[in-house]
Amino acid sequence: MSAKDSVVLSDMKPGSRGKVVRISAKGPLRRRILDMGLVSGVEINVKGVAPLGDPMEILVRGYSLSLRKQEAAEIHVEVM
Repeated sequence: MSAKDSVVLSDMKPGSRGKVVRISAKGPLRRRILDMGLVSGVEINVKGVAPLGDPMEILVRGYSLSLRKQEAAEIHVEVM
């Protein structure tokens, strides 16, 4: 699956699973996302989304991570 066929993490619903295919962020935000363990090929599970849609909670590499919708929109995912 190419990045063109992927969806952004911020569009995924609770209970969905996927695999990171690309990070489109630049600069410090990109470094921060990569430092949190969100690299190409890693599997993620969307655990929940706050009532107003921001932030969202995902399970990655065995730990829970909360991301703002703006950050999640920079992460492209292949839905599984």
